[in-house]
Amino acid sequence: MKKILITGGAGFIGSHVVRRFVNTYPNYQIVNLDKLTYAGNLENLRDVEQSANYKFVKGDIVDAAFIQDLFDKENFDAVIHLAAESHVDRSITNPTEFVMTNVVGTVNLLNSARTTWKGDYDRKRFYHVSTDEVYGALGEGTEMFTEETSYDPHSPYSASKASSDHFVRAYFDTYGMDCVISNCSNNYGSHHFPEKLIPLSIHNIQQNKAIPIYGKGENIRDWLWVEDHARAIDVIFHKAKSGETYNIGGHNEWTNIDLIRTLCKVMDRKLGKAEGTSEKLITYVTDRAGHDLRYAIDATKLKNDLGWEPSLQFEEGLEKTVDWYLANEKWLNNVTSGNYQSYYEDQYQNR
Repeated sequence: MKKILITGGAGFIGSHVVRRFVNTYPNYQIVNLDKLTYAGNLENLRDVEQSANYKFVKGDIVDAAFIQDLFDKENFDAVIHLAAESHVDRSITNPTEFVMTNVVGTVNLLNSARTTWKGDYDRKRFYHVSTDEVYGALGEGTEMFTEETSYDPHSPYSASKASSDHFVRAYFDTYGMDCVISNCSNNYGSHHFPEKLIPLSIHNIQQNKAIPIYGKGENIRDWLWVEDHARAIDVIFHKAKSGETYNIGGHNEWTNIDLIRTLCKVMDRKLGKAEGTSEKLITYVTDRAGHDLRYAIDATKLKNDLGWEPSLQFEEGLEKTVDWYLANEKWLNNVTSGNYQSYYEDQYQNR
C-alpha cells in the first residue's frame, strides 16, 4: 500500500485530484492536508469523505514542526503538492502571504520528506504542481511555452511559484530526491471558488450582477478542463522519470471577452433568456497591474512521452461546467456567503 500526502486537497484542483486517487486506487491511502482557507472547502469532497482509504488532516504547511510531526506519524511514500495561494489580485495586495505559503511551505514539505526518507528514494516521490505563469507572458503570435522556456514571472504570485519550482529542482540536484514538476494552464470546471473568471461570471449572471472584465478583455489564456488536469497529474505521478518537468495545457486559447461572450450565450440558453441578455452585464474595469497579455502551453512532450492529451473540447467542457453550477446552486451560495467555513470549523472542533 502506498500512503500519499496530497496538500491543498480541499481546493478546486486538489479536490479533483483527491477524488481521482481515492476512487481509482483503493490500495492507496490518501491523506488530504488542507488549511481550509477561504478557497478550501470540504464540501468539495462529500462524496469520498467516508471512503476507507481517505483521511483529512487540517493544518498549515508553513508550520514546519507540524509538518514534520505529520510525516513522522504517517510515514508517507509520496507527496503531491498542490497547496498554494493562487489568486494574482490577492498577491498584489499581500505578497508576503504568498511567499510564506508558496515558498516556505514548499521548503518545509521538502525538508520533512528528505528527513523521513533518509536518502532512500526508492518508490518515493515528491510531485510539485505549478503554473504556466512562471514563464511570464507571450505576444499575440503563435509562440507557446515549452518546458525549456526561461522563467520570467511578472506578479508576486508567479514569482512565488517560480521560487518554489526552483527549490524542488534544487532538492533533486542536491539531495537526489525523486522530484517531478508540472506547470499547467488555466483550469475550469466544477467546485471552482467564485473569485475566478468563469464561476464568478456564472454566479453574477444568475444574480443579474455585473460581469467584471479587466481592461478591454483582450488577455488570452489557454483553458483546460480540471478533470483532464487531474488525469494528467495521475499519469505524471505514476510514469514520469525523476527530475522531469511537464507542461499541461488544453491547446485551447481564448481572449477573456470571447470566452465570456460564449459563456453568456450558454447561460441565456440554459436559463431560458433571450440571447444577448447576459452579455449586457459585461462591465469593463481598470486593468490588473502587470497583467500578462497571453499564456499558451505546448503539451507536446506530455503527449509524446506519457500519452496524455485533453479529452474534451472547450465548448463541451463549458456546457458541463455550467450544468454543474446550475445544478449545485446551494454549493455556490454557501461558498459565496462563507457559510461552509463555519460548518466545517464546528465539525473539526468537536472531534
